[in-house]
Amino acid sequence: MRDKIGKLGVWSSTEALTASDAVAFAKRVEAWGYGALWMPEAVGRNVLVHSSWLLANTDRLVVASGIANIYARDPAGMAAGQKTLAEQSGGRFLLGIGVSHAPIVEGMRGHVYEKPVGKLRAYLEAMKTGRYVAPEPAEKPLTLVAALGPRMLALTAELADGAHPYNVTPAHTAEARAALGPDKLLCPEQMVLLETDAAEARRIARQALAIYLPLPNYRNNFMRLGFSDSDFDGGGSDLLIDSIVAWGDEDAILRRIEEHWDAGADHVCIQSIGRGADPSEPADERIFALLAPTQV
Repeated sequence: MRDKIGKLGVWSSTEALTASDAVAFAKRVEAWGYGALWMPEAVGRNVLVHSSWLLANTDRLVVASGIANIYARDPAGMAAGQKTLAEQSGGRFLLGIGVSHAPIVEGMRGHVYEKPVGKLRAYLEAMKTGRYVAPEPAEKPLTLVAALGPRMLALTAELADGAHPYNVTPAHTAEARAALGPDKLLCPEQMVLLETDAAEARRIARQALAIYLPLPNYRNNFMRLGFSDSDFDGGGSDLLIDSIVAWGDEDAILRRIEEHWDAGADHVCIQSIGRGADPSEPADERIFALLAPTQV
């Protein structure tokens, strides 16, 4: 899988796109030479179903879930979907799973949000033991976890194949690599913004982060990384904003990506937050073209 995904991928919601436009986008990502296209799952499309559509319409691209919500399907259903997609695509599907957040799990899905580490431990163990009678994929499909804190990283090292941390810094990547050891896949997401004016870049970044900063899972992780309560005031301090979002020109953004690689990341998936930072709008694709692996 390391060879298939390479060192650089794209993380992007396709919820603003029609099914045909999403295929066109995936084909552009593939043509640019990125190894993987990562997609979230919240209140839009079923990420496994949508992955099937994109895999059927691409040739080399790995399609990855970043992440598939464990409350959206039981462990047997998740494992069956993973194996089905891996078999159908010749091993081009990469499953990232996570516990999501209480407002989504309880407020939108109507489940009880359980203690994350214990819930995920039971879920991963059940995925490994479920019955599956269809043809197995040629290679064992990998499962990555949206791991942030030390206990979730330790669980990932024990029961999963790697981690897909979201909203993190290179310092977190270094901590994650130390916790996972040398052999597990480490694929952090990095928000990027092609904007050189500091005030404008931070304005857009604050809009993009507004839905994330109040969520306890992210806030607790930022506190572990050394930020204080005051860093969350006013939409986030400049220090916090600049640590999460890599903004500037092509070279500045590439330097942040290289910091993740130097800290131990196998693969970095970049999320272009766009000019308006509105998740209902398509991504600003300029940075994808500028950093395209086929160009370097």
